[in-house]
Amino acid sequence: MTQHEKQVNYLGPFITMVFLFFIVGFLTTANTQFQGPLKEAFLAGVGDLKNTFATLITFSWFLAYPLCGGVGSSWTTKYGYKGTLIRSLFIMILGLGFFFLSSWFTVQFPNANLNLGSNVIPFGFFIFLLGSFVVGASATILQVVINPYLTACYVKGTQPIQRMAIGGSANSIGTTIAPFFVTGIVFGGLAMEDVQVSQLMIPFLSLMIIIGLVVSILMKLSLPDIEGTKAEAGEKLEKSVWSFSHLTLGVIAIFFYVGVEVAIGANINLYAIEQETANGPFSFFGNSSLTLFGINFAIPALMATIYWGGMLIGRLVGSSLSTVPPRVQLVVTTVCATILTLLAIAFNNPWLLAAVGLFHSIMWGAIFTLSVAQLGKYTSVASGVFMIGVVGGAILPLLQGMLADALDGWRWSWFIVIFGELFMLYYALIGSRIRQSGETV
Repeated sequence: MTQHEKQVNYLGPFITMVFLFFIVGFLTTANTQFQGPLKEAFLAGVGDLKNTFATLITFSWFLAYPLCGGVGSSWTTKYGYKGTLIRSLFIMILGLGFFFLSSWFTVQFPNANLNLGSNVIPFGFFIFLLGSFVVGASATILQVVINPYLTACYVKGTQPIQRMAIGGSANSIGTTIAPFFVTGIVFGGLAMEDVQVSQLMIPFLSLMIIIGLVVSILMKLSLPDIEGTKAEAGEKLEKSVWSFSHLTLGVIAIFFYVGVEVAIGANINLYAIEQETANGPFSFFGNSSLTLFGINFAIPALMATIYWGGMLIGRLVGSSLSTVPPRVQLVVTTVCATILTLLAIAFNNPWLLAAVGLFHSIMWGAIFTLSVAQLGKYTSVASGVFMIGVVGGAILPLLQGMLADALDGWRWSWFIVIFGELFMLYYALIGSRIRQSGETV
């Protein structure tokens, strides 16, 4: 950061990025929380492959990350940060439109189904998957801008990892609210088997209007580019961004991080439902639902909220850890998350998995900060490359769903999370060491 850059007032743009991070978190988790309800509403005729098809919702969202990360980088070079943000939000509105269309189409054409052997799948489900991919593409491009901007924009009294933690806190507020939004507002606290597809239309139409208002406000805001964080239009970079080993291994680390984060956040409710079916209502509350603020919530959704809420608490704490290096933060959190997951498997207890969110909270900021260290003008391109790793959020939950179907239960499938935590521990201890001098970038 040059002295000139420090003189630019980035507080307004910083707040804008934090708000956009909230939107990304809210929509990402809201999307995953539709797995349980849509498993009943859309997939009643799928038979023994319900878990596999339900996790396709998450898979289609995160599939956008490796396919669209490069688009975000090229748009940033061509249109700048603000132009890229506006274009990505228009894509988000389009994706939400597909969500609306999926519900409308299924209601209007209830007999439009695809028959795969004995499995009957409504065409509206595939429209929903398309919407999930499109909104995921928007979230991808947004993060290609948000992550390097939070790292590089100078706000007096903060360090890069603190700004990432503050942005992550806003992201976590969105992820914490989302399960309540889906179960309490969209579906009115109904039991999964009582959910109707028609209940999707108005909420998604409302979200389209809200994002449209965000676009109109953003177009009037000043959002200056940051010098030295991206190549100029037409400029050719001297080397491949993959030549930096700490970035390459960071992409793999984020693959496992997002994979295990989403696996727990998206599948813990399915695991909890399985436990309720086998053992009856959770004795902690004495029944299968809880009333908060006059709204009835299913306990499985509450577990997801506790998980994402733990991430919020952890990120709020992380925003004050200005003296603790990101490498140390990553070592401590991966070790704790591994221990909790092992205990959850040993005791077959989903509540212990919910507690893992506290330690997943600051991993993203730590891995991203370590991955883009000393990259200079390669930072923007690296951010796009970094998004490739987010496909872990598509692959690992889907593999876990397939494994749960194969093992006839979720308990042992959580070893996927253990493997991911151990790789992140390796990255923190060894893989994040910079082996190529920043003087060449």
